[in-house]
Amino acid sequence: MAARILANIIVMGSGVVARAFVQAYRQAIANASKNGVAQEAVQGIKRASKTMTEAEAKQILGVGENASWEEILQRYDNLFERNSKNGSFYLQSKVHRAKECLEATYKPKMEEAS
Repeated sequence: MAARILANIIVMGSGVVARAFVQAYRQAIANASKNGVAQEAVQGIKRASKTMTEAEAKQILGVGENASWEEILQRYDNLFERNSKNGSFYLQSKVHRAKECLEATYKPKMEEAS
């Protein structure tokens, strides 16, 4: 008899704890969406996973550390055209992203020189 009562108490207690956990989780999600924390976290993860470093961009384009902007554009045009004819779209997009990354780095330098 005591074992049956103990089992009922355990089952009822675990049900209460499970319902409380689900309710707390729902409330946490609601609070995060009100504050915009969830969207900011997701956007931060997306940005971090898609960013390309300057060194990676230079490696993709095959230019050296001290390459001029004209040299970068020449390599970009060459690789982009080569991949558009008989290459892959993936490589072509990598070349384009590398140029965009370096453009963000070189544009401020070019504007300062002007």
